[in-house]
Amino acid sequence: MLNTPEGVPPVPGENLSRDEARERAALLSVDGYDVSLDLRSAVGDQAGDGPRTFRSVTTIRFRCNEPGATSFADLIAPSVTAVSLNGRDLDAGAVFDGSRIALEDLAADNELVVDAQCAYSRTGEGMHRFVDPEDGEVYLYTQYEPADSRRVFANFEQPDLKAPFRFEVRAPEGWVVWSNGVGSESDGVWRFAETKPISTYITCVVAGPYHYVTDSYERVFEDGTRLEIPLGALCRKGLAPHFDSDDVFLVTKQGLDFFHDHFDYPYPFGKYDQAFVPEYNLGAMENPGLVTFREEFIFRGKVTRASYEGRANVILHEMAHMWFGDLVTMVWWDDLWLKESFADFMGTFANVGATRFKDAWITFANRRKAWAYRADQLPSTHPITADIRDLQDAKLNFDGITYAKGASVLKQLVAYVGQDAFLEGARRYFKRHAYGNTRLGDLLSVLEETSGRDMGAWARSWLQTAGVNSLTPQVLLSAEGRVDELAVVQEADESHPELRPHRVAVGLYRRTPEGALERYARAEVDVDGPRTVVAELAGAEAPELVLVNDDDLTYCKTRFDAGSLETLKSGLGDLTDPLARALCWSALWNMTRDALLPAREFIDIVLRFAGRESDIGVLQMLHAWAESALVHYVAPEGREQAGALLAEGAERELLAAGPGSEQQLAWARFFARTAESPAGLDLLQGLLDGTATIDGLDVDQELRWAFLQPLTVWGLADEKALAAELARDDTASGKRHQVRCLAARPSEAVKAQAWAQVVESDALSNALAEATISGFNQPSQRNLLEPYAEKYFAVIERVWRDRSIQIAMNTVSGLFPSLQDPRTTLDAADAWLAAHEDAAPALRRLVLEGRDDLARALRGQECDAQAVNHG
Repeated sequence: MLNTPEGVPPVPGENLSRDEARERAALLSVDGYDVSLDLRSAVGDQAGDGPRTFRSVTTIRFRCNEPGATSFADLIAPSVTAVSLNGRDLDAGAVFDGSRIALEDLAADNELVVDAQCAYSRTGEGMHRFVDPEDGEVYLYTQYEPADSRRVFANFEQPDLKAPFRFEVRAPEGWVVWSNGVGSESDGVWRFAETKPISTYITCVVAGPYHYVTDSYERVFEDGTRLEIPLGALCRKGLAPHFDSDDVFLVTKQGLDFFHDHFDYPYPFGKYDQAFVPEYNLGAMENPGLVTFREEFIFRGKVTRASYEGRANVILHEMAHMWFGDLVTMVWWDDLWLKESFADFMGTFANVGATRFKDAWITFANRRKAWAYRADQLPSTHPITADIRDLQDAKLNFDGITYAKGASVLKQLVAYVGQDAFLEGARRYFKRHAYGNTRLGDLLSVLEETSGRDMGAWARSWLQTAGVNSLTPQVLLSAEGRVDELAVVQEADESHPELRPHRVAVGLYRRTPEGALERYARAEVDVDGPRTVVAELAGAEAPELVLVNDDDLTYCKTRFDAGSLETLKSGLGDLTDPLARALCWSALWNMTRDALLPAREFIDIVLRFAGRESDIGVLQMLHAWAESALVHYVAPEGREQAGALLAEGAERELLAAGPGSEQQLAWARFFARTAESPAGLDLLQGLLDGTATIDGLDVDQELRWAFLQPLTVWGLADEKALAAELARDDTASGKRHQVRCLAARPSEAVKAQAWAQVVESDALSNALAEATISGFNQPSQRNLLEPYAEKYFAVIERVWRDRSIQIAMNTVSGLFPSLQDPRTTLDAADAWLAAHEDAAPALRRLVLEGRDDLARALRGQECDAQAVNHG
């Protein structure tokens, strides 16, 4: 039986509680790791019937400040061959329970050696193994956050037990291996330089016949010292023809210049490799010296500028982590925001300040904050500094609160304390806590030093409370038609009643003689409390539009007075400022989700003005919102007509768009997602087989799959057609597209097979399971999906118990019955929650979130129906 510190009960299975981690950190400190991995088993036939495994031998040198105490090391592995502690062989079968190794009678100085057989992964957790269908080559990479390095080597899996690491890897002949440090190969063994003290979750190994490109970065500092950083970028060989590594290196160098200019702390981890890897669960991961990205950031076909901007933002987000997160790391996952909120803010801050993407704050306002607003209105919302009880809590808190709301709040903090004070605080923070671990108070203390402000009240309002405020203008006009009084009314949801201090800009807009809507007056004001008068705008000419939170200085839901709303309905496209337009679009979408604007009105506004949207990222977001409005918020009796109007509008804008333009490509993709009429589907078929053309539209392979899916959904492309397309595109990407389309066919047998592949079997990799779930859920096939609502609630507890947490999360979230009869599903969700009060909190959270989305959709549908009935 595994012993744990007195008073801290062990958590079940693979979980780890904050209390256990705190007890262990108080007892132990780690001096170093030597990790030896033998990955030659990755290729060739598998030995035996069990999981394919590799040998992992780990030596951990650590100290214990209470000799004679007991503790444990972490390891998730099919088997352990041998364990020794301080030269004493232990009974591996007795001390290893599948996820922990019991350590008893510890000395002051200890050496633990663990020889284990660890399993390759197909879920994107631990050591992921991918076989490329194009050429049969095998590729490996690791992904650990928050706690999956223990699937690859024995360790103390918590962020505050940092240590230096030395990795040694035996690899198949012809392979190259990368890790955090610089490596060299001799006789098939790769040895890597010892790292600086880092946390276990950011160690990394990438191995295989990857395509590798190199470059270098040089910097001479004011004191004359020179810094040279070797740069590398790698991807699968099959993607090499599409790999625009020059642009990756350009953004990388621009980012390194920017952060060196602002952080006054040289990049501390030697080299800087960036690996684009297959079947990746995340966007990217900040492993120092070896950042990993999902390979979808290598574009196989034509994409819009928004895709390049998005990739640049991710590159810079991960680079910011080298300081925020890697150099200085949170003590426990409660303060995850100390790295993720900062990286999310810094990614956009650097994108605007260092790259060609000068409008990245528009994307942030329109896309990232939409993620935050949704998350902050779920029943699972939480303060930015969250209460993370265990690893399952941590896994679910990589969410819109921790990333986008946190970044939004930091953007306001910069306005509050000033950019110079904020950056000087960051510089002191790095120097004071380099290679260490911190909590909220450590950051606040340096910001108080540099700004002279009391950060406690700000932190209590913005970091330690949940929920989003709404700000609405109230305008009183004088008899002369001027502003007599303009006030901002602040409201909060009753479940999270905190009214916060907001620094906002209020903009007044009216039409020019040429018909453009332009700002003619602006005032910044500190909104505090339920009503704040903007004295500076008294006497201004009467506005046609009042925009609260103009310039997007704060985090809030913007509302409109009646006159402003009517102006937007009739003339949103006349707004000349792209950020103001984006903010208005975002506000209208929030109103739609909050059942304050009927969904069909929102769709109508999109159809009338989206064609005039110049910002391609905003346009693509509008497409996603309009599609979501149709699927979830339009009343059922109005869906068919609204869907037809949306498809007709998409086709009209597609044909009107400039030949070869980004807008043409965006409208082509949107048209494919909305097409449902025989004529529309015929056009897609013609574009596929070449019997129809649109001037300037290049139907590349990615666009072919986009056109093929709706044909599959509507029963116009069968399994034979999909096989033929796969033969044309026999790649990993092609396989994912084919699997998605196969599950999208309109057949009871197809749905049953897709369900079984995801729920009853674990044979699919993470990427193919995700593709199957995506194909399974088709809004036009609600009748086929109806039987699966009851089945869902019958299996989710078993799925949560039997699958890895990443696969369980994907399955429970992805298969939630959001397209089935909403009232029946709400009742079923409530019944399940009532009967499973003792279910894993993370599982209950996912069900609660699905239920809340469904309840919100019902409110939206009722709003839409009432508007039509009273119209």
